[in-house]
Amino acid sequence: MSKLKNEAELLKEALRVGMIYAEKRGAAKFEATDSANDKVEYIYKLLVHDKLIQPLAHEQHDIPHMKHKLALWITRQLPEGHRLLQ
Repeated sequence: MSKLKNEAELLKEALRVGMIYAEKRGAAKFEATDSANDKVEYIYKLLVHDKLIQPLAHEQHDIPHMKHKLALWITRQLPEGHRLLQ
């Protein structure tokens, strides 16, 4: 797993977009007290369930790999030339 440039910021954006997606879909209502890791895991599982991303291999099924997968996902959702992609 190679680190992406701006991976922390990409993850933050992926969580923001993922939370909006989950709430609009009616699948979740996030609270301010929810941990970042809980949000990562829920959004990852929702995107896999909806077939928007491919699931990780079983030996890679942990929070760091889920975070990386979400960061990769958001790079494909952002418009070309977005500041996080540079």
